[in-house]
Amino acid sequence: MSLCRIVRLEGYIQSTYLAIYPDKIMLLDGGCRADVPMVLDYIKSTLQRPITDLKVVVVTHMHPDHAGGANKYRQKTGCLIVSSDKKHQWYGGIAGHAMHFIDINLAYYVARRQGRSFKNLYYPAGLKPDITVIDGDYVPRFEEWQVLETPGHTDRDLSLFHVPSRQIYTADLIIKLRHKFVAPFPIYDPNVYTQSLTKVKELKPSMVMMAHGRELAIDEATFDGLIAGAPKHPRTIKDTIKHKLLWRKGRNRHVFKQNRR
Repeated sequence: MSLCRIVRLEGYIQSTYLAIYPDKIMLLDGGCRADVPMVLDYIKSTLQRPITDLKVVVVTHMHPDHAGGANKYRQKTGCLIVSSDKKHQWYGGIAGHAMHFIDINLAYYVARRQGRSFKNLYYPAGLKPDITVIDGDYVPRFEEWQVLETPGHTDRDLSLFHVPSRQIYTADLIIKLRHKFVAPFPIYDPNVYTQSLTKVKELKPSMVMMAHGRELAIDEATFDGLIAGAPKHPRTIKDTIKHKLLWRKGRNRHVFKQNRR
């Protein structure tokens, strides 16, 4: 019988999940930088345990609400950072650093929409994990948890499957907004994203833990609807800007023709 207890905490703009064992704790994602004091206080005050019991922080991908707190946790607790095995940084190069800046500001936009007060969300654009993992690996020190590669939102998205309970944390693969499920933004590879949804569906999880939403049982019919309605084309900042420019160009051409008549 598993001794794991999974707890969801309300993060700055996302749900944060802790896997709590009698002798160790794992954070299923790095969350925002602003979440670090709250999570550590929960360990100290609510659990009444030393913060050094936090042994592993997983970073499922590099967005501000999933990687933002990782380095701070490592500095304060000595935990290991576990992330995907990728040779290049997600925010590499000049374009990558520009995207890093944009993504932090998108996080601020979400925070404003949620009525959150301003907090510092800056975090390094690069990540140096202590341990890298690939599909099928088990999280070091937490061998009940299997790593699944579920890309599409980015090129390095991870999900974490708790084998004994068949619960799965899917980060941003699925988002629940009020009364409906939606695909995340961005989607860099629609085909791969659909394959990731199918992969999770075929596991028949007992519960899906979402970063934007909460834990919820998702039936096969709902998965089928998500797969059928998944984006067929990339949805990125670059593609959105390109689409708007083309739309405006077409609209201006139409107005020009109308004025000539």
